[in-house]
Amino acid sequence: MINFSNVHKIYPPDQPALVSVDLKVRERDFVFVAGASGAGKSTLLKLMFGAERATRGEVLVVGRNLSEVGAQGIAYLRREIGIIFQDYKLLTRRSVIDNVAFGLEVLGVKKKPRYDLAMQLLEVLGLADRAHSLPPTLSGGEQQRVAIARALIHKPRLILADEPTGNLDPDMTKVVFDLLLEANAAGVTVLVATHNLAVIEELNLRTIVLDNGKIIGNFQSPRALG
Repeated sequence: MINFSNVHKIYPPDQPALVSVDLKVRERDFVFVAGASGAGKSTLLKLMFGAERATRGEVLVVGRNLSEVGAQGIAYLRREIGIIFQDYKLLTRRSVIDNVAFGLEVLGVKKKPRYDLAMQLLEVLGLADRAHSLPPTLSGGEQQRVAIARALIHKPRLILADEPTGNLDPDMTKVVFDLLLEANAAGVTVLVATHNLAVIEELNLRTIVLDNGKIIGNFQSPRALG
């Protein structure tokens, strides 16, 4: 599903964000990417959906070599990926339900089925009463839940989540991870970048640890972190 081979990412003028990263993620894996702020977690995920290009090395995602894929190829790749951005990236002039249904709209799904599915997700995430609100009127935690619903709605092959529960309380954090685990059980590959070790240890799934752009740990059981 994902294969990084000796990947480096250097930002101008000479700021390394990722250094000699080798990583394999199989289809149907659920993987946490842990590390402090600035460790390289967000950059790693950005390389996976083509928002950034590697400076050196090879990045293969869903069978595509991203160093050889143009803008159209990246657009097609993203149809197979659900992305939960740390800063949400919602369409501020469209309603909550429009934002959630947008991925299905792009795929040509008719209005009623896409809005029915969007409302189902909003109900699960406690946002049914905000379906027709605009994103700027929502709290940070509510916007985060909208972004999560949007990433899940088109049943992607791969979900990339960057701090998906950073603004959520423990009860809603559990709801979100239950959804991600349910998607994973249905065959979706899931990567979650987080510095929340409590959640990682509770779920006890494979965990990659980044520090200063380098992978310093790859644990099948995160309890090894302790």
